[in-house]
Amino acid sequence: MLRWALIFFLVAFVSALLGFTDIAAAAAGIAKILFFIFLILFLVALVAGVFRRPRV
Repeated sequence: MLRWALIFFLVAFVSALLGFTDIAAAAAGIAKILFFIFLILFLVALVAGVFRRPRV
């Protein structure tokens, strides 16, 4: 998911350089949403790993 966020960020950057502002804004919005979803899922996995009890 982080890879897709980076791809959309690069699309937004290139389209902004070329002057396609609408496409750049849309791609940046998608990249932002994907990044925050990735961040939330990462934190959930991190917390789940901390509270997981080791089996004896």
